[in-house]
Amino acid sequence: MELDINLLKLIALNVYDAIHPILGSKKAAEKAQRGAGGDISMQIDLIAEKIIVNTLENEKVNLLLISEELGEQYIGNREKAIKSQNVLIIDPVDGSNNAVRGIPYCSISIAYAIGKSIKDIRKAVVLDLVSKDIYWAVKGEGAYLNDKKIRVSNLDLSDNCFFELNLPKNNAFTSIERLKPIIERFYRIRILGSSALTLCQVAKGSMEAFINLRESNRLVDVAAGLLILKEANGQFFSLDGIEIDQKLSIDLKFPFVACNAKLEHFLKNELSSNY
Repeated sequence: MELDINLLKLIALNVYDAIHPILGSKKAAEKAQRGAGGDISMQIDLIAEKIIVNTLENEKVNLLLISEELGEQYIGNREKAIKSQNVLIIDPVDGSNNAVRGIPYCSISIAYAIGKSIKDIRKAVVLDLVSKDIYWAVKGEGAYLNDKKIRVSNLDLSDNCFFELNLPKNNAFTSIERLKPIIERFYRIRILGSSALTLCQVAKGSMEAFINLRESNRLVDVAAGLLILKEANGQFFSLDGIEIDQKLSIDLKFPFVACNAKLEHFLKNELSSNY
């Protein structure tokens, strides 16, 4: 049975109800064990993930859950989940460090796939855990912010373009030097801290591009945002300019570029020359 987009929204809203009141609190910041995604899990992450699992179990679904803290775990009947190929890819709190420090930029990211690879993602929800805004998309039906359809901006390099830049810790200054021809052409740079939410910013035209050079960037961070971006007529590709379509896995990590259609050729050309 295919999951309804309203179930994804329900999961996100249930997480919001529990997480929003503790944003920036000591309780949220308490350290726990290292999660399957590689980062140290905090209480805010574990609370969110428990709510997600409880909601799925109450709805009696059968699927493979790929989540930041748990890793990969079957919910419901394993055999039925394998047969249906239902997969849910979730980052319970994307931007955890922002969330526990009271910086108002964090989200929950939920992507639903029927199949084994990125191209099989069919539905997506990203909920802003501060504003409660819901970005969502169904493949082939467009992207939405709450009830309003959204599209990427139509700005090009002759306009005041914004982009987010996420740099690796190692060789950060070398990366900046390589990106100099790109940086010089943009009006402003932002570093915000929730990849899922920034992909939605590009999707709704608040920014024109997102260049994420971190090799440690995880599938769970971007699975929902990339569908929302594509459904908003945006572009999502690797540093060498090709479509990213790999097997769905908690271990999948990759750098990427997201942008509006007007900037695709420029960014692919400059990145291919420097990476």
